[in-house]
Amino acid sequence: MSYYYCLISGLPSITLDDHKQIYSVAGFKAELDLMLSGHDRRIINRFFLKYDNRNLLSYLWKNSACTFDGRGVYTEEEIREICDLLKSEDRIPAGISVPAYFADFIRDSYERLESNGDAEMHQLREDRLSSLYYHEAMQCENKFMALWFELNLNIGNVMTAYNCRKYGLDGDDYIIGDTETAKILRRSGVRDFNTGNAPDYMSELIRIIEEDDFMMREKRLDVLRWNWLEEETFFKPFGIESVIAYLLQLEMIERWLVLDKAYGEKTFRRLVAEMKRGSSETLEKFKENNK
Repeated sequence: MSYYYCLISGLPSITLDDHKQIYSVAGFKAELDLMLSGHDRRIINRFFLKYDNRNLLSYLWKNSACTFDGRGVYTEEEIREICDLLKSEDRIPAGISVPAYFADFIRDSYERLESNGDAEMHQLREDRLSSLYYHEAMQCENKFMALWFELNLNIGNVMTAYNCRKYGLDGDDYIIGDTETAKILRRSGVRDFNTGNAPDYMSELIRIIEEDDFMMREKRLDVLRWNWLEEETFFKPFGIESVIAYLLQLEMIERWLVLDKAYGEKTFRRLVAEMKRGSSETLEKFKENNK
């Protein structure tokens, strides 16, 4: 087991409410590539594979509107090469390392994907890739990493189950994975989804999803994630777990910098529109009163 005393001791303190970016996820990834052991790099790459998933879907669907995300494990050229090889070969040649779920999904997609597939088919394929990804990620030999993926799978499934119930949809079509919590969510009809034997954070999670305000709900979900990371790494201050936790917290901060900016711009446009509408109404009233 490797310990990273110098790396972790030199990291600046961060909080979820930080309004400036100390490290970008991409920048921190580049630094880690130079410092982590090969074993730990393979563990942390399970996190970065989610960006490869998006890049893969974009390539398979020929979606030119999506910009390639450089935070993944594979380059754009490597994604293209892997897809081309699996389209014509039964297996990846020796020397090219590809996660099993990645290869299975590509093969299956070339068999199923229609040239003019509709949005529903795309959503089904995206859910399938997500399910495969989580299933493999939760098999990680590092327990902390496996539990992190389980946490996020549970968050997504509880949100899905709540929305399915709210809009009268069949949760079996949307809940992913075969964990015990996923099975409970599929069959439960009560308000708290009968999750009494679920992880400790489940009751708090169920309260959070009932929040109507989108931004507040997302913030509370990230607070839940942040607190979970702090608790799980408290007794592992210099291990790979603390390195992973810092990376995950950086990603949350990076996400909120984008969300806050987008939300601020949206609010500003709404206020301007209301001001214009108010000015127009005032002018009309003035004309009406002074005919």
